[in-house]
Amino acid sequence: MDLKQLSYFVRVAELGSFTRAAAALGVAQPALSRQIRLLEVELRQNLLQRNGRGAVPTEAGALLLEHGRGILHQVARATDELSRLRGGLAGRVALGLPPSVARVLAVPLTRAIQAQLPGAQLSITEGLSAGMQEQLGNGRLDIAVLYNAQPLPGIELTPLAHEELLLVQAAADAPAARGPIGLRELARLPLIIPSRPNAIRMQVEIEMTAAGCQPDVVLEIDGVPAILDLVAGGAGCAVLSRNAVASAPRPAAFSVRRIKTARAPTLQIRLYTAVSALRPTTRTQQAALALVRASAAERFDAL
Repeated sequence: MDLKQLSYFVRVAELGSFTRAAAALGVAQPALSRQIRLLEVELRQNLLQRNGRGAVPTEAGALLLEHGRGILHQVARATDELSRLRGGLAGRVALGLPPSVARVLAVPLTRAIQAQLPGAQLSITEGLSAGMQEQLGNGRLDIAVLYNAQPLPGIELTPLAHEELLLVQAAADAPAARGPIGLRELARLPLIIPSRPNAIRMQVEIEMTAAGCQPDVVLEIDGVPAILDLVAGGAGCAVLSRNAVASAPRPAAFSVRRIKTARAPTLQIRLYTAVSALRPTTRTQQAALALVRASAAERFDAL
């Protein structure tokens, strides 16, 4: 059995699509289909059921997927152990970060990995927490940092840090009194906020519902830079982390205020690290995860 064919099959089965798998693997779809067909001919079994929505494993395919994940992981572990004999760690590490966290962690973390794990190949993907949990499950990510992560089968969560969420206004529009603001007062302000299921959006709505009010959403924008540009231009206010404002091109253009809640002194959101519980991490991935935690500890508040 060819390992390349096996890895191709596992990726198609996990992603449920030849098109998505070809894009993830960086190969042409006809070549990918040909390799899968050769594997099916060798095993004398249909491994994938093609349909209008993609491809799903047959009974034989599901069995091979279970074994294939283990085989590929053992190959990765062997490569990892052999690299240790050469005095270093090697291998690919696919990391997922929420956009606001990436603005803070991506550069220092990349530098730390280049310095301490020169043999590692780091890939950073930005995305929503819900989407990244799915990518952990299908093998597209090895590690993810998630906001307000909820337990899911096959995902191992570890508390990482918390971020305080602040009211962000244009400095020119902010009132002279800049003490903490309550949720009911916040509900009277025009809010520019990401669309659901963004974790910050969900946290704001949960806290406001508990306080008996709702946000006045005037614009839904998925992107911190665009939100900050609109706030600076006077289109409304936002609820973002302090790091999001501090990493803006012109932090002085904004005024921030703490937000009081009934359940905590300030509005906060939690961060977790997440890995797949179905695929044990390699030593390189474990070392990268330790660097993620160290970098976060320097830039976020501990839980």
